[in-house]
Amino acid sequence: MRETALSRQFGTAALLRFALPNIAMMVFLSLYTIVDGIFISRYVGTLALSAVNMSYPLNSLEMALGIMLGTGGSAIIARELGEEKERRARGDFTAVVAVSLVLGILCMAAGLVFLDPLLRLLGTSDAQFQLCRTYTQVLLCFSPALFLQTVFQVLFVTAGRPGLGLGVTVAGGVANVVLDMLFMGPLGLGVAGAAVATGIGYCIPAVAGTVYFFKNRTGALWFTPFRLRWRMLLQTCWNGSSEMVSNVANAVTTFLFNVLFLAYWGEDGVASITIVMYFQFVFSAMYLGFSMGVAPVVSFKYGAQDREQLQKIFRSCGIFILLCSGAMYLLSRIVIGPCLSVFTDPGSRVYAITMEGFPIYAAAFWFMGANIFASSLFTALSDGAVSAAISFARTFLFLVSMLLILPQWLGAWGIWLAVPAAEALGLVVSAAFILWGRRKYGYAPCRGV
Repeated sequence: MRETALSRQFGTAALLRFALPNIAMMVFLSLYTIVDGIFISRYVGTLALSAVNMSYPLNSLEMALGIMLGTGGSAIIARELGEEKERRARGDFTAVVAVSLVLGILCMAAGLVFLDPLLRLLGTSDAQFQLCRTYTQVLLCFSPALFLQTVFQVLFVTAGRPGLGLGVTVAGGVANVVLDMLFMGPLGLGVAGAAVATGIGYCIPAVAGTVYFFKNRTGALWFTPFRLRWRMLLQTCWNGSSEMVSNVANAVTTFLFNVLFLAYWGEDGVASITIVMYFQFVFSAMYLGFSMGVAPVVSFKYGAQDREQLQKIFRSCGIFILLCSGAMYLLSRIVIGPCLSVFTDPGSRVYAITMEGFPIYAAAFWFMGANIFASSLFTALSDGAVSAAISFARTFLFLVSMLLILPQWLGAWGIWLAVPAAEALGLVVSAAFILWGRRKYGYAPCRGV
């Protein structure tokens, strides 16, 4: 068996070093999304910021499909590498990337054809509509690059090159920021400029990943001629269904948040929840980056039947998630005020709405990390059913229910409370499945085993 980055022994320090580039990559991705928001808010206005957020469900659906293919495929590919089926792993890897490109093209075409009715369906107000339409129309043209970028984020880690994945992501983010300043500043292109800058940011990792996997022959994975195995593709979709559910749920809940905030506070309310979601992107990116970073290691060790390593990795993950949850909550409470002032003036209505509700919303960071990790763990173990059940419970079932029920009881406070309530309920489900899975998968000691 060829020695690879996944085949070595992992202690806590080695595991964190391996996952760190992916953590940094996800945090950086969330940060340059925030930078987009800052420039839009400052150069075009908070109405434009709220308009852009109205189209987020469409972007989230595209990302959902890309993440489904990336994470679901990664579990299969890493397991095949652990089982010493390297030729099959490379063929499946190539197939996953090819399918993601085709889906990106199809989503672009469908989105452009049905754009206007889709934006009306999402509840875009008359004041927001043209700004939202302009931004979304341009961004849809970069859908194939978005799919490739999303898939490569995961598969760079599977290939044992998380540092390279981080590098190209940083390059894309820097380009996005620089072009935001240029397009929305001196060139005055408004939200269209923001969309072009974001799209070019997608293209850099997409092109870099494509070139690397065509030319490289020294790592674990590269592009090879392939035969599309439909069973593998179905298993990929099944494995990644939880991540898809999470992102589809993001689209649904963003829609509900937009509707509720528009009803209670108007366009200023939508701008407020947009900013709050930016904060959530950053803090949840820590958990997501770590979980995605360790997932190929879990898949490989499970495929190699290395139970001792599985248990060490699981313990290390539990400690990291616990410490990170406390740190993220405290940090969010400390930085909210100074960071919010970057988006909007402290005397503005948007500022007041956000500062009033964020302390309630931030409680979700105590529970979110464990839920994200639990779902990712079962994806890595190729148990798509359990992974999807966790994601479905905490997002569709609990969060949608809380958004529909709590405002009826508590008014505006109920909207802010919905996310922490849903994450707390989700933690109960995650804990139950983790306890159940110890015997079956061997990632933790279990009496009688």
